[in-house]
Amino acid sequence: MNTLVAQERKDFRKSILKKSRNEGKIPGIVYGNDIKTDSFFIKNTDLLKVIKRVGRNGIFSLDHSGKSTNVILRDYQTDPITRDILHVDFLQVDKHTEIDTSVSVILKGTSRGEKSGGMAKQFLHELDITAKADDIPDTIEIDITDFEIGHTVQIADMKKEYANCTINHEDEEAIVMIDFVKPETEEDEEEASEVEVSGV
Repeated sequence: MNTLVAQERKDFRKSILKKSRNEGKIPGIVYGNDIKTDSFFIKNTDLLKVIKRVGRNGIFSLDHSGKSTNVILRDYQTDPITRDILHVDFLQVDKHTEIDTSVSVILKGTSRGEKSGGMAKQFLHELDITAKADDIPDTIEIDITDFEIGHTVQIADMKKEYANCTINHEDEEAIVMIDFVKPETEEDEEEASEVEVSGV
């Protein structure tokens, strides 16, 4: 199992926090039903390496305060300008732990409908799910390559494919649709020209 090593955090002064962040360290906590909440620092580069290996919702081992705990990355905060990670929360889990989380929806390929002049409209970019830690997918992928204009994928379709997860949305809710794009007519172009002229 992939391992992330944490460094003990005893001093909570802002000056120490700023110094640690400048050194590439991120403050974090771990919590769970069977452990006492613990605070520490981790190296930003180490965190990114582990997440790259196991995925956003993957399980890995966190070494902290002389013990190892199986965790997932539960939450994180980023700087709104630099997008640097400012703080991370880890949740203790085992393979039987059920977790509520959000998973990104990724569209794969270019549909036949798009090649015919249509457009792929994605209505949901994340799905709220409940699943055991081992069953949480890193992403939910929808291959739209063979979709013609008018094809719609609903939540009910994904519930069949991801039966080991509970998708917490209504069955009829649409995720993506290959929609028809109305071609511009001469009247549309004339109206657009009139608007431009009147706005001068």
